[in-house]
Amino acid sequence: MIELLRVDHRLLHGQVAVAWFGSVGANTILVANDSVSGDEFRKSAIRLAKPDHAKLVMKSIDDSIKAINSGVTDKYKMLVVVESVADAKKLIEGTNNSIKSLNLGGTKPREGTKNFSKTINLTDDEVSALRKLKSEGTDVYIQQVPNESRQEFN
Repeated sequence: MIELLRVDHRLLHGQVAVAWFGSVGANTILVANDSVSGDEFRKSAIRLAKPDHAKLVMKSIDDSIKAINSGVTDKYKMLVVVESVADAKKLIEGTNNSIKSLNLGGTKPREGTKNFSKTINLTDDEVSALRKLKSEGTDVYIQQVPNESRQEFN
């Protein structure tokens, strides 16, 4: 069961590994990212950020979708982290919109982005994608850490 789906360009780091993992009661972290799944150096770095008592899985977006859809992940309480809005959209749509909420935690400033909070910078295409997800029933919100007030994405 997915406890939290989070977009964070840093993927797994202290904030996610400690604050979010504990606050949602997860026992597994799934890093769903195409580039990480084939990069041993990045995998090693991500393993260093994992809490000791957590199971860590790193898969491509497509393999993550297959695992979630197959039911093999149902026995875990998962914190799923993706790097981008595009990855989150693909994951949500690929699982038939079974993931009902999306936490926007961090998207770095890039060319063509507008700032929506201290940690969220989005392109017009990303805004459109998030609006589409919202219209299809996904709760989209901005919240950097669990003890911070959540800001609805509008």
